[in-house]
Amino acid sequence: MDRQGQIINPSEDPNLPQEKVLKFYRSMTLLNTMDRILYESQRQGRISFYMTNYGEEGTHVGSAAALDSTDLVFGQYREAGVLMYRDYPLELFMAQCYGNVSDPGKGRQMPVHYGCNERHFVTISSPLATQIPQAVGAAYAAKRANANRVGAASEGDAHAGFNFAATLECPIIFFCRNNGYAISTPTSEQYRGDGIAARGPGYGIMSIRVDGNDVFAVYNATKEARRRPFLIEAMTYRIGHHSTSDDSSAYRSVDEVNYWDKQDHPISRLRLYLLSRGWWDEEQEKAWRKQSRKKVMEAFEQAERKPKPSPYLLFSDVYQEMPTQLRKQQESLARHLQTYGEHYPLDHFDK
Repeated sequence: MDRQGQIINPSEDPNLPQEKVLKFYRSMTLLNTMDRILYESQRQGRISFYMTNYGEEGTHVGSAAALDSTDLVFGQYREAGVLMYRDYPLELFMAQCYGNVSDPGKGRQMPVHYGCNERHFVTISSPLATQIPQAVGAAYAAKRANANRVGAASEGDAHAGFNFAATLECPIIFFCRNNGYAISTPTSEQYRGDGIAARGPGYGIMSIRVDGNDVFAVYNATKEARRRPFLIEAMTYRIGHHSTSDDSSAYRSVDEVNYWDKQDHPISRLRLYLLSRGWWDEEQEKAWRKQSRKKVMEAFEQAERKPKPSPYLLFSDVYQEMPTQLRKQQESLARHLQTYGEHYPLDHFDK
């Protein structure tokens, strides 16, 4: 699909039904709306941290749609769109970012580190590439169990993972979103070879490079990649700052960012495709933007009202039986709060 939303080669058109393509679009735009609201909430001091997905929505949704719903995903911190496509509730996105009592992680992770067992999405960890050998291990276990599922892992420089996946013939997809930057370092300063896809053949892994801003190209590549070790390099662009701790104007120009935002955005491409098919119009666009913002704001306001998890959850979920030393620490905290509780905002926490 080109930048005007036209299919370039009809033989590569996945010919997806209208409802499925509309789900692509709604997932991508809902993610974009959530990003804008949570980014602003961090700037207002309501949450501690946030990372947007601006410009990379097509890589998330295109790959997620091509997987089976039971395929295990080991995601990186900028891949919330995979969960969005799998219908993860907005309330739980918000609960995680606010670390409130409804957070499945019980407030133990920093914002944007989502996870969901029911949707087969392993909890995100911050360090890059740590999830790749884990994903290879999970894929090998699935192979030994003869389970019809694939492991998907994203980002990072995973030589050990590549080698194990190839030699053990694991059903895994290594999905690299090449968004142009490693925080502030451009790809031109990261490597001298032919990108990431060129590394696959050296390990005996089939590889492909696709236009990551073309959701259908990502979908086709991921669909084809299932059931064998495969490396996909999706070329896209990180329109937003690396995180709320970053100011990307220090290392790239406004004109560069505006080009990708205005001329080659995955959401704009898909909208033009829908318009050309007669599957979407301006009235539907206005209504959906209003509806999606309302949904996000309702979840946002609900999350703000909820208390934080109990401080005693600091001691749970590690050991089946609590060790003596940890029990002593728990008792020490209880005594401390009983004596000095008035100095802490305990009314903000679940009892």
